[in-house]
Amino acid sequence: MPYEREVESQAGAVTFQSSDKELNEGFVWAKRQALEYAHFGEDPVGLWYEAALPAREAFCIRDVMHHSTGAAVLGLRLHTKNMIMHFAENIAESRDWCTYWEINKDKVPAPVDYESDEDFWYNLPANFDIIDASLRQYLWTGDNYYLNNSKLLDFFSLTLNEYTNTWDKDGDGVLEYYPEYGRRGLATFNEAGHQPLIGGDMIAAQIAGYRAFVYLARLRGQTEIAEVYATKAQDLKQRYEQEWWNEEEGRFFGAKLQDHSFLTGYNAEGTFLPLYYGSVSDPEKLYKALEDVKIHRVANVEGKTYLPDIFYRYGQNEEAFSELKELVNPSLERRDYPEVSYCVIGSVAAGLMGITGNGASVISTLPRLTHSLAWAEMGNIPILNRNIMVKHMGNTESEVTLQSGKPFVWKATFPVNTETLYHNGLAVASQQETTEGGEQISFISVKVAEDEIHRVSIAQEG
Repeated sequence: MPYEREVESQAGAVTFQSSDKELNEGFVWAKRQALEYAHFGEDPVGLWYEAALPAREAFCIRDVMHHSTGAAVLGLRLHTKNMIMHFAENIAESRDWCTYWEINKDKVPAPVDYESDEDFWYNLPANFDIIDASLRQYLWTGDNYYLNNSKLLDFFSLTLNEYTNTWDKDGDGVLEYYPEYGRRGLATFNEAGHQPLIGGDMIAAQIAGYRAFVYLARLRGQTEIAEVYATKAQDLKQRYEQEWWNEEEGRFFGAKLQDHSFLTGYNAEGTFLPLYYGSVSDPEKLYKALEDVKIHRVANVEGKTYLPDIFYRYGQNEEAFSELKELVNPSLERRDYPEVSYCVIGSVAAGLMGITGNGASVISTLPRLTHSLAWAEMGNIPILNRNIMVKHMGNTESEVTLQSGKPFVWKATFPVNTETLYHNGLAVASQQETTEGGEQISFISVKVAEDEIHRVSIAQEG
């Protein structure tokens, strides 16, 4: 298996150092732990990593999609692609256009979740989660497979049409669950307590899936169908922000129950996952929703792995860093759950270091360091078929090196509103943007060639 051995030899090259000793040790642990869960072609299913309870030797949809950024940083992007394709290829009319929720190393549905096409476990946000993760993988890896593979495009189309129409029995545009379904077709990723008609995360995943499809469709030049789903996504978002807002308590409802009343108590996934999926844009409601997550947090370790993602997304750096440190703390209960190690790697790269790709030749950085973190450096980061090094000195100076690969454009971004940034000591007029959290940021674009070191800062040196 020379191909698989080559993939294995390149895995885990990424490095991380910072002024925080505990975080450094946590990163080393997370990388080692995550790679222990990676398999390199010795099983019938091919390249895969464990993304479920370890004893199952399997991977489930929700976990794989959340692992995927960390896996890409670890050099396991081909593992993720293989697993996504196993899910995509198994969508079937006999399962009402669901695929398998969980597949094991033997390339069959995990027996604990599957008896037959009439009796199997399935969470309805799953198909949309796959579309959303496919976009994120494209943006990080630049792999045109996510744009053009016919089986994956079939999965997208079947999800947006047959799957949605089949599970939206009342025709309101949102998939729902009824008790007679049993474990087949749960309308939330929350697997405990209530089994509601609709979870807040159901709508959120659907919005994210539509948006991801729109982005990919536009890249393929399919403007008409893209506009259709852009409208659907916007309509759903407006409905969520208006209909699901609990004005009395100043928070979003987590679920709609079978009698069509809203659940006023806390419903974890139904409450925090809409923030993970970017379903809230109203500034006041977004602020209150974030405060709500800070108050309630999450009870289980699977849910905790989303919190750094959420807080970094909206510029809540102190909260994000605190959650990240908790995830790497050796005393954390169930720290060995695969999602923890993979998501730590992903949160350090995409959150703390603020590294993102555009699927082509632009790589952005946005430092998200806290006051207690003086500097952080990440090297051998595989992104857009290149390897780069990124170093942040606080949130005021960044340095990028192209260690290998073709030249790229570095979008050097900082959490400030300024008309001037300094590239290698020279003043350059900057541009401004506003983040999802309403934060003003400024950036310049710099072309970086192999072995070149470029430095951008918000203040002139000396």
